[in-house]
Amino acid sequence: MKNHTYKKATLKKSTLLLAVSVALASSGAIAKSSAEDAAKLGNELTPMGAVKAANSDGSIPEWTGGITKAPAGYNVGDHHLDPFPTDKVKYSITAKNVAEYKNLLTPGQVKLFETYPDTFKMDVYQTRRSASYPDHVYKAVKVNSTRAELVEGGNGIKNAAVGIPFPIPASGLEAIWNHIVRYRGEELTRQGGQAAPTASGDYTYVGFDDQLLLPYDVEGVTPSELEKTNILFKFKQKVTEPARLAGTALLVHETMDQIKTPRQAWTYNTGQRRVRRAPNVAYDAPGSASDGLRLTDDFDMYNGAPNRYNWTLKGKQELLIPYNDYRLHSDKLTYDDIIQPGHINPDLVRYEKHRVWVVEASLKDNTRHTYKKRVFYIDEDSWQIAIADIYDNRDELYRVAVAHGLNYYEVPTQWSTLEVYHDFQSRRYIAMGLDNEAKMYDFSAKLKHKNFTPSALRREGRR
Repeated sequence: MKNHTYKKATLKKSTLLLAVSVALASSGAIAKSSAEDAAKLGNELTPMGAVKAANSDGSIPEWTGGITKAPAGYNVGDHHLDPFPTDKVKYSITAKNVAEYKNLLTPGQVKLFETYPDTFKMDVYQTRRSASYPDHVYKAVKVNSTRAELVEGGNGIKNAAVGIPFPIPASGLEAIWNHIVRYRGEELTRQGGQAAPTASGDYTYVGFDDQLLLPYDVEGVTPSELEKTNILFKFKQKVTEPARLAGTALLVHETMDQIKTPRQAWTYNTGQRRVRRAPNVAYDAPGSASDGLRLTDDFDMYNGAPNRYNWTLKGKQELLIPYNDYRLHSDKLTYDDIIQPGHINPDLVRYEKHRVWVVEASLKDNTRHTYKKRVFYIDEDSWQIAIADIYDNRDELYRVAVAHGLNYYEVPTQWSTLEVYHDFQSRRYIAMGLDNEAKMYDFSAKLKHKNFTPSALRREGRR
């Protein structure tokens, strides 16, 4: 697919927001929402800036608060029960009828049908706008909307704390920062791993123990407090299996203002038994144990400094995306149930129609990256990137990344349970976040900053 262009009919643009976007992007202005626009949050817009109303035919319903309590029988620490167990498949899309639904699919999704015509399908269910967040996050987002700014060149944010900074985005950069800093709790631990099957479906499971500390999202924190430390989050990851990789570890300190202080990273290598600075843990460096199937800034669908791309807010589109994927998340499944040749088991995936922001990232002149262009489709209710279409230097579709989201209702927060990165050239994929056979995320973990230091990384790696 060369030089893909959007058809006007497929982009459902919000006239007011797009007009603001174009005006500000062309002038280079730094946008803050007016008091009048901020007043729309929680009224005609949701507290996160999504359109609250249903779409024209009702296939996307009105947002009424999302999931506000856990379903009966759920206990914190369990894999999350499906709150919609009686929902049935409305229709299925296969290679035979995909042409009827192209206006609801991205080029990358269509390419999956073309690549795996006999096995890939999409089961579509009724739309459940389940995304929800704590009340203090909604209040913080409204405050952020009138004061948050991008730093010089857009390589960071300031005057924001807790939740997204730009609920009414005026540029592609603001929209991608919403994804990067979306609320995922204050601290958590998680177990799980990844698999990169061969064309025949054989794979080696790589297990991880992750710890994530999010100073930016601590209830009550102020922008001035965050400015002093300049820390957005701290992330630590240790490989637990297979034996040949066990003990290898990574530590990342991500900053809010990456001009003032770029990302800092360290790795621990079990063979050398030492910690090293890792300045290359960024951009298009290969992802950890990924078999070359994803890059560092693919993690979490997109992360890190956005300074190598020009970012354009294209508007909104109604799209079929994975949503409420509780079946895929179930501890009743094994990894063998999920991993199949070519793609994960499509019988386990739930698709729904949602409105998404479309953001295009085009590589800047005289700047290097493996990906020349990326198009992100961001769920309007959560700011989670749902789909990313990725193009190579020949302007051909190279990869597509898919995030399978659900509501972790004990927090609550909307986040992915599994991310799958498809490589069309090798006809392989990597599935990250496999946790069906592991303990569930612990959002109540009590983590300490002293455990996110290079010396702590060395101690843990030697255990």
